[in-house]
Amino acid sequence: MNQRFTLHFSHLPVVQRLLYTGAIGVLSFGYLFAMIYIFESHHNRDGKPGLSVQDIVIAYSGSKTGTKLEAALKGPMSGMLPAEENVRIIAWLHEGAKQAAYDGDLKNIFNDRCITCHNSRNPHLPSLESYDGIKKMAAEDTGADIFTLVRVSHIHLFGLTFIFFVVSMVFIHAYLRHEWLKITLIVIPFVSIIFDILSWYLTKVYQPFAWVVVGSGALMGLSFAAQVLISLYQMWFYKLPDEVQQQFYCAMPQRNPR
Repeated sequence: MNQRFTLHFSHLPVVQRLLYTGAIGVLSFGYLFAMIYIFESHHNRDGKPGLSVQDIVIAYSGSKTGTKLEAALKGPMSGMLPAEENVRIIAWLHEGAKQAAYDGDLKNIFNDRCITCHNSRNPHLPSLESYDGIKKMAAEDTGADIFTLVRVSHIHLFGLTFIFFVVSMVFIHAYLRHEWLKITLIVIPFVSIIFDILSWYLTKVYQPFAWVVVGSGALMGLSFAAQVLISLYQMWFYKLPDEVQQQFYCAMPQRNPR
């Protein structure tokens, strides 16, 4: 029996199984909301509904045909202001983003809709409090800058490693007939994290690497779902086959009676 040194869920006390259930249950909700955030921050960048590979390309490499502000208004900021105001700003950008037009009624739109978050007090967001700040966002869209990628990278590396470490420490108590499958499900997310983050940078240089971003993210999600679902099922509903139970007890060290 390959899993002879790992206690199966059925041999764990109820309190430990409850602890595991609570931990992976809350992490599952966190993972779900992370997926929603990724969708909302990247979708529609190419002007089409849904999240596509082209949206990922634009997020990391830029659109090359528009400005940073236009990319934001078509993507993650598209729902932050009325559609007619969104269209007016984009039209203004296409006309050269001239200050005379900004000083008219566009300034009020930015003041009413944008500067609550985009102000000089938030170092992580571009300031849209003045024409000079907006003019910087009217430059060619080259995607996320290196500083932003580095900042997000270290957060993802620490956060995702912790998440998959916890999930895998629970999943290690599961029984799978083929040990290689269990090992694969545990190893895949850690390898995918590295490929995912490296591909952010590589997409800026060579856009087809966006497919690696999508593929590694999909592998992480599938592995997470498989580990959580298998763990929860075997924790509360699964019964080990009799022959496996027998092998387990035979493999356990025997205590010498005194």
